[in-house]
Amino acid sequence: MEQKEVKFSLVFRDMWQSAGKYVPRVDQLVKIAPAIIKMGCFDRVETNGGGFEQVNLLFGENPNKAVRAWTKPFREAGIQTHMLDRALNGLRMSPVPADVRRLFYKVKKAQGTDITRTFCGLNDIRNIAPSIKYAKEAGMISQCSLCITHSPIHTVDYYVNMAKQLIDLGCDEICLKDMAGIGRPETLGKICAGIKAYKKDIIVQYHSHAGPGFNMASILEVCKNGCDYVDTAVAPLAWGTGHADILAVQAMLKDAGFKVKEINMAAYMEVRSQIQAMMDDFLGYYCNPLNRVNNSLLIAPGLPGGMMGSLMSDLETNLESLNKWKTKHGEPELTEDDLLVKLFEEVAYIWAKVGYPCLVTPFSQYVKNLALMNVLQMEKGKPRWSMIADDIWDMILGKAGRLPGEVAPEIKKMAEEQGRKFSDTDPQANYPDELDKYRKMMTEKGWETGEDDEELFEYAMHPSQYEAYKSGAAKANFEADLEKRKAEAHNGTAHATAQPTTVTLTVNGQRYKVDIAYGEQPANNAAPATANTITAPTGEGTDITAPLEGKFYLIKNAQETPKKVGDTVKAGDTIAYIEAMKTYNAIRAEFDGTITAICVNSGDSVEEDDVIMKIAK
Repeated sequence: MEQKEVKFSLVFRDMWQSAGKYVPRVDQLVKIAPAIIKMGCFDRVETNGGGFEQVNLLFGENPNKAVRAWTKPFREAGIQTHMLDRALNGLRMSPVPADVRRLFYKVKKAQGTDITRTFCGLNDIRNIAPSIKYAKEAGMISQCSLCITHSPIHTVDYYVNMAKQLIDLGCDEICLKDMAGIGRPETLGKICAGIKAYKKDIIVQYHSHAGPGFNMASILEVCKNGCDYVDTAVAPLAWGTGHADILAVQAMLKDAGFKVKEINMAAYMEVRSQIQAMMDDFLGYYCNPLNRVNNSLLIAPGLPGGMMGSLMSDLETNLESLNKWKTKHGEPELTEDDLLVKLFEEVAYIWAKVGYPCLVTPFSQYVKNLALMNVLQMEKGKPRWSMIADDIWDMILGKAGRLPGEVAPEIKKMAEEQGRKFSDTDPQANYPDELDKYRKMMTEKGWETGEDDEELFEYAMHPSQYEAYKSGAAKANFEADLEKRKAEAHNGTAHATAQPTTVTLTVNGQRYKVDIAYGEQPANNAAPATANTITAPTGEGTDITAPLEGKFYLIKNAQETPKKVGDTVKAGDTIAYIEAMKTYNAIRAEFDGTITAICVNSGDSVEEDDVIMKIAK
């Protein structure tokens, strides 16, 4: 009997996103590519997508140039490149207009990406269908995902029926996207068998995270039921919240009688060594050690490995802020473990109440953010549900797609009290085209739209991050934060005495003076003094303070007009946003009045209770 062949994919993007906040620089990517190719075992490499491109902007690197340089050696070696996209949300956390989505696939194909792995965290076919059409129009392979989770709703029949619909719509491949690694092996095998029974020659790829402990058994089970490709990782970024190491997967499948490629061990060690060098260079400062271990506590909340890197960073930031509040109010501080367990318990509690969205980007972040906000508010004696971001409300109300389950009565009541309406229209209809608007803005700024309109795409996809990248502020802020982390690591404490409070950086000929806060030392409430920034004057009126820690923005997209000094506002009006944990939290006026001061600049970091505006009644 002929051996069934199983091929391997290296999920290099997800390895980093599952470990920490940032990704390698383009020079590091280009350097490691030949060693990955030399390993000889990979037919596919995940080179970009999701947060991988957005975070390039956050540390001041052009993601379009990075993708072109990074995909080139693999294409030349005959290795397919693939990327992750979020259907209605494109590459970001919020919905994207149809014209931006269509351009997205044209750009990525031109940049050298072969396969787009599309997923919707609600498993709403309406959100995925346009991506199949746009990907195929652009000449890409359309791989569509079943977002795997474990609940009373998400049964074998649920997933097999979803796969049938996607196949009928013309997708080329199916991915079992077990983003939290909580799919049970037996169930996954039945899903894979059901898909192959419907269309024998459909390519099935399995993606799983190692964290909860099921994934090696799951890999073996799906392969026994016809899986064609398996996603793997390379140490030291294997296991933990990441993925199974290629060595273990290859050996397991080889012993089970599958045909698999051999691994060049000298090249494997070179890749491993280069990954460690990247971590030692700067990426390790953003990798929480807890993300390097498996944790079966993840079974109950079902949080995905891909967000655990950012989760631990968020947890660290919010714990510091919460403990400041507790110290101020004479209450005992919490440890990181205390807060982590409380968060996991709250996620498990609220998941059913918000309709069982699959816990994958952006809905995993929404559920996690809502749970964390609930925990933080309850720790301060405030009620559960007292802070729900607009994007989270959009999910609850159905504006981002149809929830798999019913929303709890208590949340429906809150929506009614706040005048919020539930929707079941096609989600794309809620987000009108915007490319012409961004093209005009680029012309006015004197910015090039780029090769194949790739810079236009980047600006339309990530407006605020792109502006911070273009101004040099993103790079300045990143370098200041890195200096802070290096100083803390060198001194072994966040409270060392001889550390600088400011650093002056030169980016593209512009000098930036950036404030640095250590531990409990308060950050300067004023905006950083930069070569091209003018701080708004202070006026009279009531202080409007930040309700949480994050980055301050006056708008979240080009459709909005930023508030300015002298504007009149009504109670309930949105006056600004604080972006925290990848979600824009609307700051609303609590009374009628006139804005007399805007105390920070868009993109500035703020702490809880910092004064961000003044409004005179």
